[in-house]
Order: sequence, then C-alpha cells, then structure tokens
Amino acid sequence: MSRVWTGGHSSPVLCAAVSCESTVATGAEAGELTLWTPAGSPLSSLHLSADVTGLSFSPAQPSLLCACHGRDVTLLDLRSLKTPLAELRDVAEDEINGVCVDESGRTLAAGDDTGAVTLVDLQLMKVTGTLRTHTNICSSVAFRPRRPQSLLSAGLDMQPRPVWSVSLQDTQQEHTGQVFNPPLAHCVCVSSCGDVCVCAAEDGGLHLLRVCADGRLRERGMIPAHSQGASQAHFISFLSHPYWLASGGNDGLVALWDLSRHTLVDHSRSQKKKKKKRRGQNPQDEACGSETRPSLCFQHAEKVNWVCPAVLEGKPSLLVTDQTNCPTLYSLEQL
Repeated sequence: MSRVWTGGHSSPVLCAAVSCESTVATGAEAGELTLWTPAGSPLSSLHLSADVTGLSFSPAQPSLLCACHGRDVTLLDLRSLKTPLAELRDVAEDEINGVCVDESGRTLAAGDDTGAVTLVDLQLMKVTGTLRTHTNICSSVAFRPRRPQSLLSAGLDMQPRPVWSVSLQDTQQEHTGQVFNPPLAHCVCVSSCGDVCVCAAEDGGLHLLRVCADGRLRERGMIPAHSQGASQAHFISFLSHPYWLASGGNDGLVALWDLSRHTLVDHSRSQKKKKKKRRGQNPQDEACGSETRPSLCFQHAEKVNWVCPAVLEGKPSLLVTDQTNCPTLYSLEQL
C-alpha cells in the first residue's frame, strides 16, 4: 500500500529525514525545505539559498535539523523554522552532497564535490577539521553507531573510507540483467550495531562490508540488487532485527532486504560456505540463493532519489522521493 504526499513542494524532492519524534523533513531543488506531520500534511516550509541536497536530525536533540545547500549548512530549530539557529557559510570548498550528525549531537560531517569531508562542532558552531581522503566526489557520509570517533565516507572514486579503504571494483560481480557500470558509491549506511556497512553503487549492487569492533575491515560481499544504478541504501532500526535494509535505484525498484540471512552476517551460513569451499563445491550456490532475494519489493514509477525508513502514526513505513515534487509513503506492515 502506498500514499502520495502532496502540497509540500513545487520542485523535485532530493532528500528526506525523520526525527525520533516522527517529524519528517524533505529537501528539494530551488532551496525548498518542508516539514510534514506523520500523517503527510505539510507543517511549515522554508526557502534556502540552493538545492537542499542533504538533511540530518540530531539524535541528541530531536528539534535540531541540519540542512546542506550549496557549500553552506543551516541549523534549524523545528519550533521556530523561519529563524535559523545558525547559518554556516562556505563550510565546504564545493557543493555538499550529504551530511550526518553523530549520536552525541556534537559533530556534523559533510561530504562535498572535491572529495573532502568537513567536520563541524555543533556546539562551537565552527569547522574543526577537514578529511581529504577521496580523489573524486564524496557522495555520502555516515557515523558508526556507538563509536562516535568512527566515520565512514564513500565517493565516486569507488572507495569507502573509515580507518581503512577498499575498492568496490574488487567486489563487482556479473549477474543477469545487470548494467556494467563502474561501482561508484552513491550512498553509505551502517547498521545500528555498527558492524555492517553497505554501499549502494552505480553497478546496481549493494556492497557489504563487515567491520571489526576496532574498525578493521573483516570481510566483504555484494548483492546484485538493481538492474540500474543503486542510489540509496538505509538500514531499518525498528523491525525485528538490526539487519533489515531498504534500497532504491535508478530502475525505479524499492526493495527490502533481510541481511541477517546473508553469509556475511550469519556466521553459521558463513561456516557452511567455507566447508563447501574446502570440499570443492561452489560456495556461491548458497550466496545466490534465498539470502540475496528481496523480502519485499515496490515498483516505483520514477528513479529513486532517497529512501527514508520511519515509524509514522505507529506504523512501520518507508518514505521515497524521486524526480517529482511529491514524496511517496509505502507501508512496511507486511514485514
């Protein structure tokens, strides 16, 4: 079941975020920013200086919303949206593609078109550092839950980078119906346990990275998820376990994945895979089976710009934005 939210934008919606109190924010081209009720009615709107390319609520302060537009970051109090708390000008050297706030609510990270990741102290309201690790556009950033000093960034140089780096080309696989584009990383996310990272990439794959407690890369894998570029991947924290994942792609497919069944997450399956390999059997036989099939799919009519898991009006949901000016809400009650 789906429902289209109307009346909030006149331009294509680029991104979305939801607070722990179920307030929804969406950002669009032409600087449009809109707050919505959980029922899908526009609450308030604001025009910023450029396309709103990323939004992040503070986990420690649900009324604080951080919005990136152009090279700037605006900090907003939902109780007084028209009067920004702060406007941080020229935070980045080029257009910012995404922002995230750590669990403490103290640090904001912003990835930009130069490949740099800028760190902002939200209490001091100033830039405290810049990480220059990518050779191309930094498309996405994410803090690891429970580890505030651990940040993951991904870029069009195909390198997800926390305290290690790995080329997604090394995990690229051939599969039926797949467009053979380089695995440029469009979006990165981390499970609530902090041990599994996923990159949605231009090759249509969901690239899985398992990380040790100390941040070292343990193992990696790939799910051939979309027939065109995978633009979005977000873990869902409110379902039966922390390894449910939502993805969206340029093929218009929105899919829900149970990664707890993947060998990278399920250690018992991983051991079976290793035994098969020792016996000379093909370990990919299991990897290409039920564990790589989506548990739920929605055929969305447009290329997906953003997917945002949320509990709205007490119901598990997924908000999807695309090339139109209207977000679409899908019910996840089937799961």
